[in-house]
Amino acid sequence: MWKWLHPYAKADRAYQLCNTLLPYFAVITVVCMVVGWVWGLAYAPADYQQKDSYRIIFIHVPSAILSMGAYSSMAIAAVVALVWQLRNAELAVIAIAPVGACVTAIALITGAAWGKPMWGAWWVWDARLTSELILLFLYLGVLSLYHAFEDKKAAGRAASILAIVGVINLPIIHFSVEWWNTLHQGATITKFDTKAIDPSMFWPLMVNIVAFAAFVGTVTLIRLKNEILQREKHRPWVRQLLNRG
Repeated sequence: MWKWLHPYAKADRAYQLCNTLLPYFAVITVVCMVVGWVWGLAYAPADYQQKDSYRIIFIHVPSAILSMGAYSSMAIAAVVALVWQLRNAELAVIAIAPVGACVTAIALITGAAWGKPMWGAWWVWDARLTSELILLFLYLGVLSLYHAFEDKKAAGRAASILAIVGVINLPIIHFSVEWWNTLHQGATITKFDTKAIDPSMFWPLMVNIVAFAAFVGTVTLIRLKNEILQREKHRPWVRQLLNRG
């Protein structure tokens, strides 16, 4: 079942795959980000209650979704690293962690900026906000734990275990608005009710979500390439690559 994964256990094959995918992710990022931001910030209609202040949704919602999406990807890479003992999967965990932390920070900052005019406060210990803050700490914890070990094999194993344990926070984030009485509004794009969000706002939001997903993929691929080169710097293929450059 996983035979397709085995060739990418080799660092040079994984590096080549990153080089192959990177241009596609980069182009999608630029195109979707330009289209999504212009469409959402300039052409989408104002909300009947929040007026133009709601437009932060085109940054906040994609970053919030990708904060969980990036963590899910990191946890999957951690499972692969522990179960199949693939070193490149460990490197993927470390490549994703700072990217996910940045996206989570964006979600928290934009959420605070949106909450100030709506709730009258920059921060409240709301269930959704608090669990999202814990997600940021989990990302930082994975990074800190990895860099706390001199033995990178042990560091990758420890960071992978923490990444897997932290998955328990993802359903808490997602269902927090249903499990507790919170200030944070409920889901919009995941509802089956077509009136949850108007199509004129829904489609630019979708474009921005794709843009953020491609952005996370782009930066992760760049970081993974660097991690591979750093780990394999004494290998002949890396020396040949550097000599060619």
